[in-house]
Amino acid sequence: MPYYESPVDGTRLHYVDHGPARGAVAVFVAGAYLGHEMWEHQMLPLAEAGYRCVGLDRRGHGRSDDVWSGYDLDTLADDLQGLLDHLDLREVTLIAHSVGTAEVVRCLTRHGSSRVVRAALVCGVSPGIIRSERLPDGVDPALARADEEFFRRDRPAWFTRFADAFFAVTSAGNEVSDAYVRYLVDRCLVATPRAATGVRSVVTGLDLTAELSAVDVPVLVVHGTHDTSAPLARTGERLARLLPDAVLKVYENGGHGLFFTHAERLTTDLRAYLGGPGATTATTGICRMLAAAGIGG
Repeated sequence: MPYYESPVDGTRLHYVDHGPARGAVAVFVAGAYLGHEMWEHQMLPLAEAGYRCVGLDRRGHGRSDDVWSGYDLDTLADDLQGLLDHLDLREVTLIAHSVGTAEVVRCLTRHGSSRVVRAALVCGVSPGIIRSERLPDGVDPALARADEEFFRRDRPAWFTRFADAFFAVTSAGNEVSDAYVRYLVDRCLVATPRAATGVRSVVTGLDLTAELSAVDVPVLVVHGTHDTSAPLARTGERLARLLPDAVLKVYENGGHGLFFTHAERLTTDLRAYLGGPGATTATTGICRMLAAAGIGG
């Protein structure tokens, strides 16, 4: 299995590398608790279409090493940059979900964009969801603490209880099999208790409003109307406004788990955004204009 060592502390981190070695490169960063497997409905068809798709398991997740430390945003961003450096990837499109969007933003503001040409932020919790001075409409910290107590007491029950809202099943009528819910809960439970609580701490302390203006690559922001984990007005819409060069695509009836419920549309939009394998910058620009016009999904 492919591994590399974190440039911060030598933690052994797992990744997958699918598709042709010379295809246009997309690097996928998963949401909290999940490894690269959450992206199967995007990575597999894109790799089959000729793109090089690299997926990272963050520390304590998937097949990466179980370690005690490093669950802060700077270290997680350094781990991501370490993967780009390890594989010597260039002209990369970074694609992230949920808390992974914060890792991508911090990676770009901390390390620059010499290896990155664009990013796609899907259902992001960025710029932040907990109430603070710069996020006055965020979630009450007391509610977040109560949720944390439930999570620590019974993680399997927590994941199971929130599956309906995660996929917007009742609220939007999305169809998800019981078998897939069980599968995804099982994958979430692979994340160690330390890693899971550490990543939750990143979310509860997150406020990226001051650094978003430093992101110097085009960004596609994808968000669902029924995302209760990261409500559209507080996250996706705000994120698109604060980024210097962003296009927002809103998925009607999409929840936080739209990577599954809206998988075909998301894959189509990502493919249009990436352009053809080995696409030129000009081609990419055309794709961005089409996305802004609402064409291509």
